Amino acid sequence: MRKNIETTEGIFPMPVLMIATYNEDGSVNVMNAAWGTMLERDEVILNLTESHKTVKNIKMRKAFTVSIADSAHVTEADYFGMASGNNTPDKFLKSGLTATKSPNVDAPIINEFPICLECEFIEYGECGVIGKVVNVSAREDVMNGDNVDITKVSAIAFDPYTHGYYKVGDRVGEAFKDGLKLK
Repeated sequence: MRKNIETTEGIFPMPVLMIATYNEDGSVNVMNAAWGTMLERDEVILNLTESHKTVKNIKMRKAFTVSIADSAHVTEADYFGMASGNNTPDKFLKSGLTATKSPNVDAPIINEFPICLECEFIEYGECGVIGKVVNVSAREDVMNGDNVDITKVSAIAFDPYTHGYYKVGDRVGEAFKDGLKLK
């Protein structure tokens, strides 16, 4: 048996992405966006409305960063989704986090988040913001040699069914290998 449920936001897990830009005055702005993914191997898409301060900044600066939120910073990540840059201009300062200017695009890298995609703005369309990934960086403490170790990242995912955050962690299979057992 199956039971119908009320939500239409049925895909789980949804990423918890931190979109960072610079405001007109050069201060840092960050928002929480669960509605984003890879569009192509080197392009991201973020389903964001134009009313977001972040979208205005992206269009103005032609750049943004996308960081993967982690369990150590769930409070800050959630706050960035609750406070609007349109009416809380100092929300990044209130978070206590720190930022470094990206060497590749005109946008900040939030130092505390484990992985950061540095993006050039391509366009804003019906589905939102599209950006070209020009660099990806990771904190050294989440690396295993030259590779990101997902178990060290402690990435969080958004649960649209109960509005909870969950830590992503255990490896359960080998992509492009386990399915060969059925060939």
